[in-house]
This record gives sequence, C-alpha cells and structure tokens, in this order.
Amino acid sequence: MTWRRAAVIGASGGIGAAIAEKLEAGGTTVLRYARSGDSARIDIEDEGSIAAAADRAGENGPVDLVFVATGFLHEEGSGPEKDWRHLDAENFARNFAINVTGPALVAKHFLPLLPDDRRGGFAALSARVGSISDNRLGGWYAYRASKAALNMMVRSLSIELARKKPEAFCVGLHPGTVDTRLSEPFQRNVPQGKLFTPDYSAGMLVDVLASLEPSDSGKCFAYDGEEIPA
Repeated sequence: MTWRRAAVIGASGGIGAAIAEKLEAGGTTVLRYARSGDSARIDIEDEGSIAAAADRAGENGPVDLVFVATGFLHEEGSGPEKDWRHLDAENFARNFAINVTGPALVAKHFLPLLPDDRRGGFAALSARVGSISDNRLGGWYAYRASKAALNMMVRSLSIELARKKPEAFCVGLHPGTVDTRLSEPFQRNVPQGKLFTPDYSAGMLVDVLASLEPSDSGKCFAYDGEEIPA
C-alpha cells in the first residue's frame, strides 16, 4: 500500500530516517520532523512546536500516516536501572516526557489531520519490554513503565479515533533491537541474527503498517507482525 502523505516525527534518528526513506521509496510524500538538522522542526518536549508543525502540514490536505519514531532510554554515561536503589525521579520524568507525553501531544495535534473518508494510521515506537505480562526479568524501571504507559495511551486514543475517524488505526510498534545509539551499550547480549540494521527494521515495520486494519487499532505489534500482549 502507498500512503499519499506521511509525517515522520524523529526523522533524524536511525529508525525514523530509515522509515522516511522506505516510505518515500514507495511513492509516499514524507514530511520529516526532528528537533534539529535538515528536517522541519518538532521538539517532542515542546507542544508549541508540535502544534505549529501540524498546522502547516494541514494546509496541504490530510496526512494519511503519522509515525512517531522518537524515544529515550537513559542519559549518556548512565544506564537503565538494574536495582531499585537506582530509581531516580529525574530519569522517570525524562522517560515519560519523551516516551509518553511527547507522542500523546503529537496525537493531539496530528490525529485530526488523518483522512475522514479513507484509511489512515498513527503509529508510535513502543517496545516489547513495555508488556506487563511478558516482564520476567525486571529492571529498566523507568523505560518499561513509560512504554507500558505509551501502550495504554495508544489503546485509549484508538477508542476515540474509532468514533471520529472509523477508517483509521492507532498502534504501537516494536522495532526489534536495532543498531542505533540507543541500543549500542546492550548489543553484546543480543542473540546472533537479532541485531537489525535500521533499514531492515524499517522495511519490516512499513510492511506491518501496510497490513493493519481498523480492527487492529489499540494494539502493539512487533516488527514481524506478531501482536505483543499488554
């Protein structure tokens, strides 16, 4: 499926840039947004910048697909918590600001731009570690909690979206472990063949998006199309 117009927020990152390229290669007009660089500006922590970008995007008609590719795990020089003694209010606030509040505000301003009379979609990068029922290792407290909250936000948005834009879906997507700066400190523990290039992961995610229907809205899917339990 070819989306007519797509907005990619976080288009300067490894996954976001690869998603934008895959969509463009398929004939989609892509609006690229990032905090800095050559893309149009969106600061995921600044609602004013999100609202202004959505206003400009809407001047040229509907946006068929909105993809939020931003994410945060930990500050440089530290790592995700392995012990409750490492719990830190500032780290929690940062994780929630970028992984939950930011995508929620993008939804607030961009969901109204989805088409009224044809298929549309909103997707945000989630993570398997955000699954409560799948958590058997513990740790990574702030990141896990923020991704679980993101999945709940997606679920709530999907209920309202079904009333306002019945042909659209709203989902979370797990890209796998991708060779980016975010995953770099943890790559030695990744099983052979499970560390993906951004290009490979993006290709898989674009294929998943093409297969989704409104009945899939509110769920979280992995790069291979598997539904991830809540």
